[in-house]
Amino acid sequence: MPQFVALVPMRHHSQRVPGKNYRPLAGKPLYQHILETLLAVPEISMVVVDTDSKPVITGLRRDFPQVRVIDRPKRLRADTTPMNEILLYDTSQVQAEFYLQTHSTNPLLKPATISKAIQAFLADFPAYDSLFSVTRLQTRLYDQHGHALNHDPNILLQTQDLPPVYEENSCMYIFTRENLSRRRNRLGERPLMFEMDAAEAWDIDEELDFAITDFLMKQPLKP
Repeated sequence: MPQFVALVPMRHHSQRVPGKNYRPLAGKPLYQHILETLLAVPEISMVVVDTDSKPVITGLRRDFPQVRVIDRPKRLRADTTPMNEILLYDTSQVQAEFYLQTHSTNPLLKPATISKAIQAFLADFPAYDSLFSVTRLQTRLYDQHGHALNHDPNILLQTQDLPPVYEENSCMYIFTRENLSRRRNRLGERPLMFEMDAAEAWDIDEELDFAITDFLMKQPLKP
C-alpha cells in the first residue's frame, strides 16, 4: 500500500469566525473532529497538523500525541498566504508518496469517504495525477451578467433533468510533492474529480455554517 500522509492546516487567526479551529462544536473543539476521522482511515499512515495556534498545539500534545505538529513559520501566517505555499513547506518537512489535504472546517467528513477517495485515486493513478472532491449541483446557474450557464431559460427543464455541474468543496485533495513543486498547485495536470455526498461536504466558513453544522452533528444517529 502506498504511503499517504494527511495534512491539516490550521491557522490561529480566523477572519469571519473568531477562534474557529478550537471553538467548541458538538461538545468538542472543532479541530478534534477531523483528526478523529483521519486517524480512523486505515490507508493514512500519519496525520500532520500545520498551525501557529497555541490552543491547538496544547490540545494536540495533550489529546493527540500520535499527530505530528508543524509550527507554521511567521512568513506563512498572513491571511493572504496561498495554501499551495503552505503545502510546499509542509511537504518539505514530511516525506510521503502521496499527500491528502483536508481542513478542520470539514467535521462531517467520514472515514469511509476518505478511504473511498484514496482507493479511487489509486485505481486510476497515474492516468489521473491528483484528486479533488466535488459536490454535484443541479440547479439553474447564471453568471454575473445574468447569462445562463447550464440551461436554456426558454426550455424550463425540471432541475433534476439539468446536466449536472460540480462544485469544488475543499474537503479533500490528493497530490504528490513532485507535482506541487513543479506547478505550485496541489492540482496536477490531470485531476480526478471525486464526487461525494453533500451532507458530508459542509465547510465552516461563516457563522451560519457553524450553527448548521453544530445542529446536524447533535442529531441522533439513524439506526
